[in-house]
Amino acid sequence: MRDKVFEKELDKKFEFDEAVASVFDDMLSRSVPFYKQVQELVIDFLALNLKQGDSVIDLGSSTGKFLINLNSKVKELKLIGIDNSKPMLKQSQNKAKAYGVDNIDFIYADMLDYDFSNFNAIISNYTLQFIRPLNRPKLVHKIYNGLKNNGYFIFSEKVVFEDKKLDKDIIDIYYDYKKKQGYSEYEIVQKREALENVLIPFTIKENISMCKEAGFSSVDTLFQWGNFVTFIAKK
Repeated sequence: MRDKVFEKELDKKFEFDEAVASVFDDMLSRSVPFYKQVQELVIDFLALNLKQGDSVIDLGSSTGKFLINLNSKVKELKLIGIDNSKPMLKQSQNKAKAYGVDNIDFIYADMLDYDFSNFNAIISNYTLQFIRPLNRPKLVHKIYNGLKNNGYFIFSEKVVFEDKKLDKDIIDIYYDYKKKQGYSEYEIVQKREALENVLIPFTIKENISMCKEAGFSSVDTLFQWGNFVTFIAKK
């Protein structure tokens, strides 16, 4: 279904409700540059580094697309997706059923409270940016503790730049990108206002420092387009 959430005036801040969940895949594909290619890159990396019986959890699994695609590439993994949006959870369960996938556990839970441990890989696709900054380092430390030794935390985030001129230029370039994807100026402005103080990005340096302070032995970037970055941290 095509994303038309922001064609009309909204009377609330952005939230992952039924309206957003029903169009979320289209929203991601048109709002996040190279989203599909980055997901394929991460899945290919996991395929090289995981073996039968290994476990993967997706924090903020939304419509379940990542785990379903991973399942089709790497068989016989233990796969769990958690999300605190019931509409998203419903979408993921329906999608898995439509694809005939019955070995992924989609769980309604808050990642700040969920007790996860002994995972070989923990994934977070544009999720940390919605966690309040004060709680983010605690969550990353929890993620570190939840991984097995040599496990991977792979996460994608929207970022800000320390150089204010660069930051503004990249935002302008990104707005032009969204226009090319069919979004109107009104929709772009509406979404920006709805996300204000809801999506709070860190700099690349802040994301890397947060992971290193949690204990990760190495933190690198797998991909970057403008202000969209995918990181990989190894325990």
